[in-house]
Amino acid sequence: MVDQSRLWDEHAAATYDTPGQGPFAPEVLGPTVELLADLAAGGRAVEFAIGTGRVAIPLREADVEVAGIELSAPMIARLREKADEDAIPVVHGDMTTASAGEGFTLAYLVFNTISNLLTQEQQVQCFRNAARHLAPGGRFVIELWVPQLRSLAPGHGGTVEVSEPGYLLVDTYDTLAQHVISHHVRFDPAVDGRREAQIDRTPHRYVWPSELDLMAQLAGFERENRWAGFDRSEFTAESRSHVTVYRLT
Repeated sequence: MVDQSRLWDEHAAATYDTPGQGPFAPEVLGPTVELLADLAAGGRAVEFAIGTGRVAIPLREADVEVAGIELSAPMIARLREKADEDAIPVVHGDMTTASAGEGFTLAYLVFNTISNLLTQEQQVQCFRNAARHLAPGGRFVIELWVPQLRSLAPGHGGTVEVSEPGYLLVDTYDTLAQHVISHHVRFDPAVDGRREAQIDRTPHRYVWPSELDLMAQLAGFERENRWAGFDRSEFTAESRSHVTVYRLT
């Protein structure tokens, strides 16, 4: 089993933040914070895999009290450069078992991070841990990509997901285990005009939306909403990701 804490090391933490770009772009964070603040409904929120505070910090600035759980010590250290323990308390631990308290009105897990748990059992445990954190009627929000197995050509086990200057993302699939490894290839110009490549690999267990709903039921949740994104756009058969809201029954 892969030790996820070793993947999210000092290098990953140092290069994770891209202010104003990618997942840190205002057009991404704005709808995310707006929806989460609405769902918190004036109560407290807890973020599983809080990372460097990409979502938690602007959510706290929107007057939502936020706590977090994070497996990676370097990611927590990076967050601490931007927000202290009084502003955003964080528990260093595994989101399947660690506790940040009880009585929250909202728990959330964004940016595909539930797929970092590499077995179905761990993913179900994550749902059950979310339920332990929530007050009755509390909500659990998950942002997750839809597996793109239709993109696999016959006889091929991988897809090119992103191809742009300086960056290539290739996903390789093990369809029996529902595992995918993302290969992030970054090209840096060398002094002689050639380009050298740096490759980082991250493993995931992909989850179908219907399978995610069953995990939720096992933990005492019912599905309340499913959108294609935090902008609350319609989820369709062509959607490449979804934001799903579960309510604790």
